[in-house]
Amino acid sequence: MSENRQPVICLLPGGYVDDDGETYNEVELYPLTGQEEEFLVYKNNTNTASLISSILSRCISRIGPMKIITEDMTRRLLVADRQYLILKLREITFGDRIQAVIRCPWPDCGQKVDVDFSTHDIPVINSDEKGPVYSMKLSEEAAWNDSQGKPYRNIRFRLPNGGDQEIVSPIVIHNEAKALSMLLERCIQAIGPVATPGKKEINRFSPRARMEIEKKMQSVAPKIELTMEANCPECARGFAIPFDLQEFFFGELESSRELLHREIHYLAYNYHWSEREILAMPREKRRKYIEILADEIERMNDAI
Repeated sequence: MSENRQPVICLLPGGYVDDDGETYNEVELYPLTGQEEEFLVYKNNTNTASLISSILSRCISRIGPMKIITEDMTRRLLVADRQYLILKLREITFGDRIQAVIRCPWPDCGQKVDVDFSTHDIPVINSDEKGPVYSMKLSEEAAWNDSQGKPYRNIRFRLPNGGDQEIVSPIVIHNEAKALSMLLERCIQAIGPVATPGKKEINRFSPRARMEIEKKMQSVAPKIELTMEANCPECARGFAIPFDLQEFFFGELESSRELLHREIHYLAYNYHWSEREILAMPREKRRKYIEILADEIERMNDAI
């Protein structure tokens, strides 16, 4: 039995840069099958960034002209590009509507608030500069001084990618300052004449220099605006709250695990397909067969 998945074409807001410096924005993406759904459910206690690298390598069939996609390639995707692809993957697997319950953040309220929006409403901001390496000049006050006290202001850097996420994300929860230093060490390509600076050189950056570099990175990077605006019906006040797309996506898969098993049982019992054949189907196709079966059973019951 063929998977018969229908791909969608996605245009990355940033772009994948190959070894020759060519940038590709067009990606062919397939929806999750039952195999990927099960894989994500049973693996979601691992490093989330690593899990995203794995699942994107399974669902991306093409980046530009490249049709052999590896985890190393998905790690090289920019953070915003990975967010965008998870957003599209959720959209083509579950649909575009997102319904969630959050709590009003006002301290004297805290009531539950229902939110309902479409993934199409989430702003996706393309990067104007495609890099892959960017240049900036620190202010005089933020200049980096070498071991002899000589100041340098010119910085070259690349943007954070999935590989950086995998290394840094477990640390940022416990030590944000250390995580930022690690990220700078991985992303900064040169400080003045110093190429590929290490931990020792990165530690010479002042807090102001770090702030200026972070601000510049944010200004040139593509963005997925994952902040929701909502109004609390209880206290009638508005608020903005970050929407954790990855946590929501994995939560949906976890909550639907039992349903996936029931679908496998139902289709196997009625069609005598193997578990492997059923898991190879995307959710939409499984649901279509279940709908046909339900209609047929109802028709047979009415005929009795």
